[in-house]
Formats: sequence, structure tokens, C-alpha cells
Amino acid sequence: MNPVIVVGSFNVDHVWRCAELPAVGATIAGQYATGPGGKGFNQAVAAARAGAPTAFVCALGDDPGGALARGLAAADGIDLRAEASDQPTGTAGIYVDARGLNSIVIGAGANGTLSAAHVAADPALFAGAGVVLAQLESPVEAIEAALTAGREAGATTLLNPAPANASTSIGLLRLADLISPNETEFAALLVRHVGERLEPDAVAALDGASLHGLCRKLLPHGTVVVTLGSVGVFVSHADEQTRGDAQAYYRIGAESVAASDTTGAGDAFNGALAAALARAPQEPFVAHVRYANRFAALSTERPGAAAAMPRHAEVLERFPG
Repeated sequence: MNPVIVVGSFNVDHVWRCAELPAVGATIAGQYATGPGGKGFNQAVAAARAGAPTAFVCALGDDPGGALARGLAAADGIDLRAEASDQPTGTAGIYVDARGLNSIVIGAGANGTLSAAHVAADPALFAGAGVVLAQLESPVEAIEAALTAGREAGATTLLNPAPANASTSIGLLRLADLISPNETEFAALLVRHVGERLEPDAVAALDGASLHGLCRKLLPHGTVVVTLGSVGVFVSHADEQTRGDAQAYYRIGAESVAASDTTGAGDAFNGALAAALARAPQEPFVAHVRYANRFAALSTERPGAAAAMPRHAEVLERFPG
């Protein structure tokens, strides 16, 4: 199996569980926990636990958070390529309500110092990669370097354009073979790059042909996978590249699980999708999406972000066939 290379962020998550998300000016009671997170690290852990050899390129501070990242990466067999930063390791404050919904505040710290030079420092790292996966919690220049190195090496480039308020250039989109926004991120991309305004809550309700048409305007050359939370997933391919699928666009429904914490579910999906693509690139794309959908669903039954990622055997046992 060709490896997955994830380029992105590591955070120390500080999580408060409460009955309702805090309103402006409110002080409420909650239960506190801390653990590893960051979109990049979450996705790297997901890819590794989904069975792919995984490398993670990031920036870390010289502090307990950096030491935590190094220890956890080693425990999951992740090849950590960390750039030393004079900034503290990234942090996140996460509030999770009784329904499993969350609000998150990020302190970028070292994540904001990841350099393009560090990403591109070892071309051999990318040479045999099956998939290069990146998000937007790191500087745009570093993400561009990662996707460019992936393209030059012949890997599949997967951009998760998250969070929604991050800058996404046309150049980044052109470097991506696949993009994987959620409804909020998809709506933000449409406004920014297509000039069409669509409320995030309206995305899932669109008929397939209309949603496919918007995806084609956004990424004419590649595949768009829109994650729709409890509704499932929508896939849109370019007509000339359907990745082994019989249809250019389709939906896959959500799996039935007892969700208690959706923190990191999107990261679970992306890491598992990358691992599935690397494991069996000849299989129809729909099989990879179905696997990632199941992997992400199972992650919502557990608290936390990186810590909630299931393992490949657990997914196969829970969702046979």
C-alpha cells in the first residue's frame, strides 16, 4: 500500500461538555477534559488507524504539547515530520452540547509557522505517496507546497477546505484532485469562487442535478465530496473522470449510530477516505466513500477528536459487507 501524507495542524484540545452551548455573556457549568486534536493530526490518526502507512508534516512548539504530539504519533505508528517553532504548540477550546453539537475556538500558535520550505524539504517523502491530504489550519504557502509535491509525485491530492473561514485560493483548488467540504465550507467556497450565494442549511435539500452543477462550477476538473452530517454524503465527479463509478453524481445516506460527540467526525471521514484510496486505488470511488462514511459515523460514538478515531477492524466488524 502506498502511504498517506497528511500536512496540517496539531492542537491540544480543551473540551467542555455542557447541556447547551454557551450564549454571549453567559456563564454555565460543564465537564472538562483535554486531549490531542487539530485537523491535521486528527486526519493523520484516522488514516493510520484505517490501515494506511501515514506520515504527518506539521510544526510544534518546544513545550508539553509538542511532546504530547510526538508521543502520540509514535504510539499510532505515524511518521512525524515536525518543524521546530518558537511559538507554543497549537490549542483549541471546544464546547460540546448534549446533542453532540460543538463550537470551537483555535489558537494557531506553532501551526501558523509551518513553512513551505519544511514541507518540501524531503522530496523522497512524497515520491511513493498514494494520497496527499491537507486542510486550512496551516499557512496557504505550506499547503500549496504539499499539494504541488503530491501532484509532481503522481499522488492523489485531497484538500479538505476547512475551516470555512480560512482562505482558499483558486491556485489551491487547481492543485486538488478532490475536495471535501461540509455544507458550511461548500457555501463559503461558492460565494468566494463562483459568486453564488447559498445558505449552508439549504445545501442538503438541493436536488442532485442542481448540487452537481454547483460542484462542477466550483471544481471543473476534479471530484467534490460534500459531507452533509446526519444526512450523509454527496459525490460529484467531472464527466471525464468518474473514478470507476457508474454515475457522475450520487448520494450516500448516513449510517445509523448513537452519536454523542461530532467533534472530529469530518476529520475521521477525510483520513479514512485517504486511507481507502491509498489501500485500493483501483476500486470504484463509491466504495471508498462508503468506508469513510462508516468510519466517521463510528467515531461520533466516542468522546474527543483524535482519540475517538476507530480502527479498521472495528469498522469492518460494526458494518460488515
